[in-house]
Amino acid sequence: MEKDIKSLLFKYKSLIGLIILCVVISIITPRFLTVTNVLNVFTQVSVNAIIAVGMCFVILTGGIDLSVGSTLAITGAIAATLVKSNTNTFVTIIAVLIIGALIGLFNGILVSKGKIQAFIVTLATMTVFRGVTYVYTKGTPISGLSSDFTVIGNGKLAGIPLPVILILLVVLAAWYVLNQTRYGRYVYAVGGNEDSARLSGINTDKIKALVYVICGATAALSGIVVTSRIGSASPNAGSGFELDAIAAVVLGGTSLSGGEGSVIGTIIGAMIIGVLNNGLNLMNVSPFYQLIVKGFVIILAVILDKKNK
Repeated sequence: MEKDIKSLLFKYKSLIGLIILCVVISIITPRFLTVTNVLNVFTQVSVNAIIAVGMCFVILTGGIDLSVGSTLAITGAIAATLVKSNTNTFVTIIAVLIIGALIGLFNGILVSKGKIQAFIVTLATMTVFRGVTYVYTKGTPISGLSSDFTVIGNGKLAGIPLPVILILLVVLAAWYVLNQTRYGRYVYAVGGNEDSARLSGINTDKIKALVYVICGATAALSGIVVTSRIGSASPNAGSGFELDAIAAVVLGGTSLSGGEGSVIGTIIGAMIIGVLNNGLNLMNVSPFYQLIVKGFVIILAVILDKKNK
């Protein structure tokens, strides 16, 4: 009985941690549970959550993608340029998503076909695409975007912010792919044991390449949301976002060694980071101390993951 309870607690540790965190913060600061603040938390979380969903696919195969922040920056800049040239908003979105997917494909080919470690590949492309962004923007923000585009990050539907609706759609799509399709089963198989997956007839190179395509596309989607929300594209956009995305995936219970985890857990992990940031802001905690707290929370999540093996 005790073993079953302990197993249950470990299974839902991320959700339990989120609930406890919300209770503690709401006790310390009553402003936390106001409707306005809760919607604000969901809106703030949306960008990291969208990136984290793509990162979840990559980490499930045992990989990593450090280039998502730079991908967000360059795709956001391209989106801003297209909008300023009066390109249709829908066409802009499709074009930017394709560019993000192609960036992911570039990473995926180097990792799967080139047999280069994902950490090295994406560390290099993180630097390359950040440099490309600075060259493309000449180091200055691109502003003056149309209201048709900025509504994506600032509009509401039935009182719910559009970025929140967007992340719900992304999560539903990702959950379906991972849990209801053959490709999703193959992703888990490759992360669990790549050699066994290859021997069973799975095209592991294709599976691994496609997860980076998905990650690139979600990073581009986040680039659209960020650019739309602030009404301009900054060459510094997305700096450090890769770390928050990885943290969300790990906090959500996905194993860094691959083969174990879920997109729902990833969203819970993103919520933990968002609630923690919001709570610390409401308590007027210095941003410097916030980084320290966030770092220790991630370490705790990794320790719990190791203990559960």
